[in-house]
Amino acid sequence: MTSAEGKLFIGGEWVAPDGGHYPVVDPATEEVVGLAPEASREQVHQAAAAAREAFGPWSRTRPEERAAILDRAADLMQRDFAANAELARAETGATTATARGMQVAVGVSRFRRYAKGAFEPVEQPLAPQINEAGPMGKAGVFGALAVRQPVGVVTCVTSYNNPWANPAGKVAPALAMGNTVVVKPAPQDPLSVFKMAEALAEAGVPRGVVNVVTGASPAVGEAAVDSPDVDMVSFTGSTAVGQRIAEVCGRHMKRQLMELGGKGAALVFDDADLDSAVMGIGTTFSFYSGQICTAPTRVLVQRGVHDRLVEKLAGYAGYLKVGEPTARDTVVGPVISAAHRDRVESYVELGRKEGATVVAGGERPPLDRGFYVAPTLLADCTNDMRVAREEIFGPVVVVIPFDDEEEGVALANDSDYGLLDYVWSGDVARGFRVARRLRAGGVGVNTIGRNMEAPFGGFKKSGVGRDVGSYALHAYSELQSIVWPG
Repeated sequence: MTSAEGKLFIGGEWVAPDGGHYPVVDPATEEVVGLAPEASREQVHQAAAAAREAFGPWSRTRPEERAAILDRAADLMQRDFAANAELARAETGATTATARGMQVAVGVSRFRRYAKGAFEPVEQPLAPQINEAGPMGKAGVFGALAVRQPVGVVTCVTSYNNPWANPAGKVAPALAMGNTVVVKPAPQDPLSVFKMAEALAEAGVPRGVVNVVTGASPAVGEAAVDSPDVDMVSFTGSTAVGQRIAEVCGRHMKRQLMELGGKGAALVFDDADLDSAVMGIGTTFSFYSGQICTAPTRVLVQRGVHDRLVEKLAGYAGYLKVGEPTARDTVVGPVISAAHRDRVESYVELGRKEGATVVAGGERPPLDRGFYVAPTLLADCTNDMRVAREEIFGPVVVVIPFDDEEEGVALANDSDYGLLDYVWSGDVARGFRVARRLRAGGVGVNTIGRNMEAPFGGFKKSGVGRDVGSYALHAYSELQSIVWPG
């Protein structure tokens, strides 16, 4: 047992929680992985106060010092890679390959990326301006600098679908810019974040610069948002929770970065490479068991290829092995909890009632334990059905036909969400033309792949702000203007 086990990380110390502990459950086995600490509201505010006290000295450290700590932390996370991946697999239900390659490995790479990011220029010279004499003073030539300054204390509220990549994508750029952080992980799988905190502590991060508080009670997250010591909230999660956080931020003028829900439209035109489209859309069935906001869950397909695409997608879904995440041939693991499994299943039943046809899946897999949902394909859908409008966050895809480009674009944009959309067409010019018309923060043309330096975020109810690459450094900074006479 380490000194960190079962404790909060506040002000550089491992602290016993006031509220005791709650169990973290393996979604595949339904067994307890470990016990997570339940912080009190007072302890959360203590963490924010510690971050406030540490902010001044940390914000004035040299970029070389911040970079060295982030790099050392990445080395330590990599040193314990196997154990970190096994813990992530156990508390999320991700397959072994996903836990290793997409969770821990991406978390490590993000720390390395933002170690380099600490050296990115924060000063941008602006063109001199000639001012005539007037009420503001004598005539003169005025120089100016736009300077990026750290925001201050940042609360990072992270999602359950990736307890390594998501926190790393917040903590690393925030620290690189000179901010201090209070991390509030998702209650379902917080144990991985404590491993990240252990690595940062061992790497030499100063006391109070990184703090981790957890709890199953909503009060813990509320305290991490409403603390008067917090200057900014970075949140990944549902739109409903994001709206409540934004209301608190608005009252106190706290800065915010919101990466919220999605209902990604995949427009498949009649000249598309259908096999490529099926491979891309099919990741919704398998990747994190559909628990990903960027998934192409709403398939809009031109009528000429509708039946062929539905047939191919059904075949793809039926081919996927659902089962124990540690098995080599497993593609689809469980969803995060029994409650979430029930929610996803209720949407499938709702789709049936709304008139959709269940082409594949729709029944609970015959496994003795674990929170499993079969990859499910719903055809004969219309865009006004709830299964087409609301984020299900599971391995469920709905298919809606369209006649021409105008109708396809209109259907894609007829959504409360606008995170990532996709276009498949053999006509590259049309692909880019359609992409420019989509009201989404990102568009994949003939791919679900992403460029990890491109800005990431959503239109409409999919969020506020952009991160990833250098855009994350910008997100965790304020712009200051400095002007002087030449």
